Amino acid sequence: MSKKITIPSSLISIFLASLVAMGINQGGVSISGVSLIYFCCALIFAAQWLVFIPSYIFQTEHYFDLTGSLTYISVTLLAILFTIDITLRDILLALLVWIWAFRLGSFLFVRVKKAGSDGRFDLMKKDFWWFLMTWTIQGLWVFLTLAMALAAITSELKLPIDIFAIIGALIWIIGFSIEVIADKQKTDFKDNPANENSFITEGLWSWSRHPNYFGEMVLWIGISVIALPVLGGWQLVALISPIFIIFLLTRISGINLLEARGLKKWKDDPAYLDYLNRTSILIPIPPKKD
Repeated sequence: MSKKITIPSSLISIFLASLVAMGINQGGVSISGVSLIYFCCALIFAAQWLVFIPSYIFQTEHYFDLTGSLTYISVTLLAILFTIDITLRDILLALLVWIWAFRLGSFLFVRVKKAGSDGRFDLMKKDFWWFLMTWTIQGLWVFLTLAMALAAITSELKLPIDIFAIIGALIWIIGFSIEVIADKQKTDFKDNPANENSFITEGLWSWSRHPNYFGEMVLWIGISVIALPVLGGWQLVALISPIFIIFLLTRISGINLLEARGLKKWKDDPAYLDYLNRTSILIPIPPKKD
């Protein structure tokens, strides 16, 4: 990929993160006069770039997803440690982020180690600027998805656990459960040698072509519901968090790429075309009848 595309893309990612940070730091705590949100944002990008260096030198993508997950955990911990007035809502938000990040990070790390490589990176890891852009965009991903949780934890407005926290936690549990079950079902399917070069139509995958992505979107909506009551004014810019996740997974990287890859591989398979016709692309619902 051309430097004319990759460098501006990286700069735009940093610029967007900076704009959101300027908004959500309003009404938040500071360290020595500097917004804690700014520290968190800087740490997120610094972590990606730090691991990018050995990853490019040794031409490996094995630590890409793991780095992202560890960044979620460390930045949320930083926010908790440097926010003096911590409430149960803040602890709940941090715990939910940690559970999700630890589960997904370890799952993706084991998967890439088992597979030996991730086909998405075959070309980009050979190009310095393209690979760097990918790590920088991951920094944007981490910061924007964490925006609601970070804004709430660092907010000077503190409220006890309420109906928003309870409903949000229930939504998170539903989304997390769907994501975990879907990942487990697909892993078991792929581990069966009889299913080599086949597509999964079992379990949740019989009701949705991308149930794991649906679960991902739902759990972050749950986090946003928990965080919402303690945010106001420019802090509401953090609502970009669930919107960004939904847009990215449905329009940019997730579903679009996998749908194109599946169609390329099985376009001549009547069973696959029938699966596409009968099965919801995202929201799990019973398949269409013949």
